[in-house]
Amino acid sequence: MPSIPYWHVDAFSDQPFGGNQAAVMLLERWLPDKDLQAIAEENSFAETAFLLKDASGAADFVLRWFAPAAEVALCGHATLASGHVVLSRAKDFGVGDEVTFRTRKSGVLEVRRAESGYELSLPAIPTEASAWPEAVSLIGAEPQEVWRSADRHGIYLYESEAQLRALDPDLRGLKALGTDQFICTAPGDRSDIVSRVFVPGAGIDEDSVTGSAHAALAPFWAARLGRDSFTAHQASARGGDLTLRLEDDRVWLGGPCVTVVEGKFYLSG
Repeated sequence: MPSIPYWHVDAFSDQPFGGNQAAVMLLERWLPDKDLQAIAEENSFAETAFLLKDASGAADFVLRWFAPAAEVALCGHATLASGHVVLSRAKDFGVGDEVTFRTRKSGVLEVRRAESGYELSLPAIPTEASAWPEAVSLIGAEPQEVWRSADRHGIYLYESEAQLRALDPDLRGLKALGTDQFICTAPGDRSDIVSRVFVPGAGIDEDSVTGSAHAALAPFWAARLGRDSFTAHQASARGGDLTLRLEDDRVWLGGPCVTVVEGKFYLSG
């Protein structure tokens, strides 16, 4: 029976049962997309990351991410988790203090060792002032501002962390609007910024810690805070803390990871 090396990693957490869960799976060849999607649904984490050694020489690995309901164009926490898996076994994988991943829609991404554990470089996601009354009516409270990107990242700005934590969105209604990220944010009480992220259209009612959302939040908040480095907290049930640094058109997200389970995923047939 064929098997796939498997790691369950909690990203943006220094202890098990915190941060955001990701499955990292190392392939010898690409499986059919329907099988990758079925595995991601079986894992039932926000994302499953599939790695394959990059024969092109453009990066160390090729990386794809699957949520339970669909393949996604960018996922931060599962990339950080993938970097953790590789860098924890750097000699086995033939890398040093950094590892690169070639992706289909987000270019080459880098994870490197850092004081906080790891740092991940993502492309900054610009947003523009917008309006979406249908979505606002479903989120549960009127935001001060709405900003959206061309690739379905929406930022909804609230006055306070208390208001953000009190949100009780209509998840079924938001799901019907598509695979958008509904990124709700406010100034933080103990961190510079705080957020909650809802992606029900991709099978994730409320995400635990969302790296890609912070690729949009970093330029959004840098303009408001007047500085390029700050701290962030995602106020989900599990919760997670990040450092953010905006450098030109890249966002560096910092945080630790911990491996919870290591084993093999067996495929029948």
